[in-house]
Amino acid sequence: MTYSFRWMQEDVPGAGWQELFESTWPSYQKWFLKAGDAARPGLSACRKALTRHMPELVPTWERLGHLAGGNVRVARMLSLYCPAPYVVGCSQAVWTGSEPLLVRNYDYHPDAFEGVAVHTRWNDTRVMGVSDCLWGLLDGMNEHGLVAALAFGGRRDVGVGFGIPLILRYALETCHTVDEAIAVFERVPSHMSYNVLLTDSSGDHAVVAVAPDRTTTVERRAFCTNHQDGTGWARYLEVTRSFERERRLESLMGDPAMTSAQLVQSFLGDPLYSKEHVRGFGTLYTTVYRPRAGRMSCLWPDRSIDQEFDDYEPQEIEVETPDSPTDSQAESRPSESA
Repeated sequence: MTYSFRWMQEDVPGAGWQELFESTWPSYQKWFLKAGDAARPGLSACRKALTRHMPELVPTWERLGHLAGGNVRVARMLSLYCPAPYVVGCSQAVWTGSEPLLVRNYDYHPDAFEGVAVHTRWNDTRVMGVSDCLWGLLDGMNEHGLVAALAFGGRRDVGVGFGIPLILRYALETCHTVDEAIAVFERVPSHMSYNVLLTDSSGDHAVVAVAPDRTTTVERRAFCTNHQDGTGWARYLEVTRSFERERRLESLMGDPAMTSAQLVQSFLGDPLYSKEHVRGFGTLYTTVYRPRAGRMSCLWPDRSIDQEFDDYEPQEIEVETPDSPTDSQAESRPSESA
């Protein structure tokens, strides 16, 4: 199976975003309606929640709704308030040497992946990252040197809050440092459990563990996978090898001879790089963010493409996965069975 990955630049949402919306909305609508329309909040509740918790994003949310034709259901979905469950698998680490960087693998089903990296300038802040849910981010960096990446936290509990890609986008839109971003994740409620790895140009770093039913916790760790406290969704943690990947990261980060180049290369090998695309959680891309250089690199085993804030080139490539999912194994977007 092959999938497309492209790089798009729009300071504010326009024709490029409309094209992305039109190509993905049927899949997103199916996800939104998975438990029925009544299971998702109404437009008034979505607006109220977004205005209360992330008011700086409201003008962009309204613009997106306009670009999508003023459809109420689209606006409700785009608020990402109390969305349907959303499960991904990831490994990520921060290099704390002379030039800080964040490297991460994103493991998911290729049929449920937008495959778009974006360069935007909302709220007068330039942001680069990999898009999800049409305006959220799976990982990204802003021009101030703040970097963030998300990983599912390994628990099935669902509560009242926002989808994590939008909270991550919000942090990069409004924060300059790790500590400022931590305050956002402590304040804005998440509807499921996630681990967010943060770093900035100073080399400061943290893992923020959010959950709908627990107090947000902060650890000054430099790596994480898909569990929070050693417990959670046992089958998911076993199948995705979350503990094994964490042990590998701990070993790499504890090696005094390790270099940043070796750390990045290790993300393209077992067990951090997953070839389980048939089962819906193969590695779809590796990203490396270098905040001091303002550089984002997207890696696959056979290629690497660099982008910078001041030298961003829209382009598109085709990526081939090691395996081809069968129809019975393919998941609607997003996968809940990782």
